[in-house]
Amino acid sequence: MRIGEIAALVGVTSRAVRHYHHIGLLPEPPRRANGYRVYGLRDAVLLARIRRLSELGLSLEEVRDVLADDAGRELAEVLEELDADLARQEREIQRRRSVLAGLLAGPLTPDAPLSPALAELLEAAPATPSPAAAKDREHLALLDTAAGGDALYAALRPLAEDPAVLPLYERLDALAGAEADDPRIAALAHDLAAAVPDEVLAAIPEAGPVVTGFEQALLDDCPPAQAEVVRLVMRELTARMSRRRA
Repeated sequence: MRIGEIAALVGVTSRAVRHYHHIGLLPEPPRRANGYRVYGLRDAVLLARIRRLSELGLSLEEVRDVLADDAGRELAEVLEELDADLARQEREIQRRRSVLAGLLAGPLTPDAPLSPALAELLEAAPATPSPAAAKDREHLALLDTAAGGDALYAALRPLAEDPAVLPLYERLDALAGAEADDPRIAALAHDLAAAVPDEVLAAIPEAGPVVTGFEQALLDDCPPAQAEVVRLVMRELTARMSRRRA
């Protein structure tokens, strides 16, 4: 068989066969005097196996490893890994579809797309024109991607619904143009930290709720006085968490 014939028999392209030769995945058969490659039945069987393994989702490097193991032990191992990976992908797809279903079921908000749990939390919070509150929503939407969780959002629910939080946001908004040594900072930081229930701290994993660098990025996103309030609040909450876990 010539290259076009073996490619047609197995159901791949001649270009794919040449690529397998180039990377050493499929041994190149001898050529006749006229320069044409001559493929035999063994070549077709090997090429068919390469195709089947590729269709299962194995990379060409993984296919190479499988073919190198005549006993087939590595094939079973690779297929088990592939099955586990496909299961993870399936769970992730179901999670994304659940989020999408939630979005389609209700009115789309400027925060969308969010996890159903965070969307429910934000919907429960009273409406406010506070820029600081709007920024908090943005930060929660960002954390929703990497560090959110139903337990944390459930713990935040009483805080989100507490009308006493709105005056705290107003006090924080009033510091937008202030300097980092403003005398109102310490009292506001104390009141904000005191407003956070212990249940919220208990829902935060020991490793912390944020990824490396987020804390500094959060501070950099605030004007000087507001950044100092946030820094003091985080310091107080960290100390409370340490005391709880001691």
